[in-house]
Amino acid sequence: MLEFLKTVLTNEFKVIFTAALPVIEIKGAIPLGLSLGMNPWHTLLISLLGSIMPVPFILFGIRPVFNWLKHAAFFRKITDRIESKTLNKSHRIQKYGVWGLFLFVAIPLPGTGVWTGSLAAVLLDIRFKWAFPAILIGNLVAGIIIFSLSNGVISLFRF
Repeated sequence: MLEFLKTVLTNEFKVIFTAALPVIEIKGAIPLGLSLGMNPWHTLLISLLGSIMPVPFILFGIRPVFNWLKHAAFFRKITDRIESKTLNKSHRIQKYGVWGLFLFVAIPLPGTGVWTGSLAAVLLDIRFKWAFPAILIGNLVAGIIIFSLSNGVISLFRF
């Protein structure tokens, strides 16, 4: 069993899984991959793939899930809170539309990224054909920013 876990839990899997997590996303996956000694460009590529994987599921599936969860009082409070927090962060998206969504995802700050951007796109009724490219390109820009910062910091520690 232990050998099986070692083969499954490769560095690539760790990076992809980390990139797909809601809060950490690409902001944590790239530094993780670089700290594991992975090739920087390989790390960037699999981090981008891992962080973009949840987007179609969020864009197409979150509204039915939220509607289903709102039938229970406990989950209604949680979903209402998530919706209100997301809409409070999305004033730039509301103001600038798809360009705002792109910028929201592209700037790698806490509380921004593909998960929040995807949820905001759903709540603001931005169509998939506009939302997905904006999120994809914004994620690429955020990845390049994090990659540049992380690669520079890690190379400083190698000396």
